[in-house]
Amino acid sequence: MSRLILFNKPYGVLSQFTGGSAGSAHATLSDHIDLPGVYPAGRLDRDSEGLLVLTDDGRLQARIADPAFKMAKTYLVQVEGNPDEASLDRLRRGVMLKDGMTRPAEAEAIDDPALWPRDPPVRFRKSVPDSWLRLTIREGRNRQVRRMTAAVGLPTLRLVRWRIGEWALDGLEPGAWREIAVAR
Repeated sequence: MSRLILFNKPYGVLSQFTGGSAGSAHATLSDHIDLPGVYPAGRLDRDSEGLLVLTDDGRLQARIADPAFKMAKTYLVQVEGNPDEASLDRLRRGVMLKDGMTRPAEAEAIDDPALWPRDPPVRFRKSVPDSWLRLTIREGRNRQVRRMTAAVGLPTLRLVRWRIGEWALDGLEPGAWREIAVAR
């Protein structure tokens, strides 16, 4: 049996077991998970939250993280502004970024999701509205979701990965993890 760990990565935690640069005081996975032999399948930026999958199976790790396998990753994204159908349609068709065109995404405006409060909270500006999107992508470029929303005029304020393939955050509080049995 392969080990598969679903972890709800809190804001500010690095997606690695050892510290960042010398003198860095950032929290890492080792502050939350004490399991030898498991490694993250993909990454989440320090300022992103949500589902991080860890495994001890290199082939499974590649299947989850490698864009060639096109595993769906769903994000709940708080953006500055109100999305219109044109901006959502651009996300659905793919967006031109500096490193090329993205694959088409599934994109929809959603009601504010019932999420845990973020620490520190997202900045609030009375004069600028914010809203939420559900965005599903099938690739994983560096800071891709943030760059996509910015490209359509909707800068990301908060980013929570909710689902990777068949695995979701359901019931996992920030900093908590659970193990799922997976046949090799």
